[in-house]
Amino acid sequence: MAKCTAITRGGTRCKGDAIDSSGYCYSHHPDHAKDRRRAARKGGKSGGRGRGRGEIPELKRRLEDLAADVLSGGVERGAAAVVNQIYNTLIRAIEQERKLRELEELAGRLEDLEQIIEQRKDGNRWPA
Repeated sequence: MAKCTAITRGGTRCKGDAIDSSGYCYSHHPDHAKDRRRAARKGGKSGGRGRGRGEIPELKRRLEDLAADVLSGGVERGAAAVVNQIYNTLIRAIEQERKLRELEELAGRLEDLEQIIEQRKDGNRWPA
């Protein structure tokens, strides 16, 4: 199988396999630039498992402050309990948003895979 003829950012020749007579691999083929940008954009929006969105660290700080205020007597226990319930509801809402984002991402990936499978059934080796 022929190797990709593209030159990488590092100045070396790409080691990928060419996908057709163009001499380019999927990562360098100009016909797939739109798909690659879309995939990169999706990845940038979804973030990684270890990358927080800023909401949880802020909530943790607020809960720590609330606990300190209750212990010091600055906030009534009843009022703190109500605020804590509100924070718990907010945490559940954030978790639901995260699950929905992951579900949407998985649905998009599944659609992409189904499209590739259909194209392969039609005799095409690579997506158009």
